[in-house]
Amino acid sequence: MSNQENETLLQFPCDFPIKIIGKMDNEFIPLVKAIIHHHCPDFEEKDRWHINLSKGIKYCSITAKIIAHNKKQLDDLYRELSQHPKVLMVL
Repeated sequence: MSNQENETLLQFPCDFPIKIIGKMDNEFIPLVKAIIHHHCPDFEEKDRWHINLSKGIKYCSITAKIIAHNKKQLDDLYRELSQHPKVLMVL
């Protein structure tokens, strides 16, 4: 096990929910799907993907439960999501 993997309390592989919030437009949901699939090619949306829209449909909250294989994968996924200008917040 690498030092980086020792720095987490998670045991890999594990289910890991990620919440992504952004302004709703035609590109936001496909963008989030593409980023998730880039880092988690085994991700399947069925029963592991939930979308909530704000009352005025101005904002979109997506919760995706991925199977995390290691800390680097999670760090890379969070980094790419949080650096994208369409993403307001990643939890």
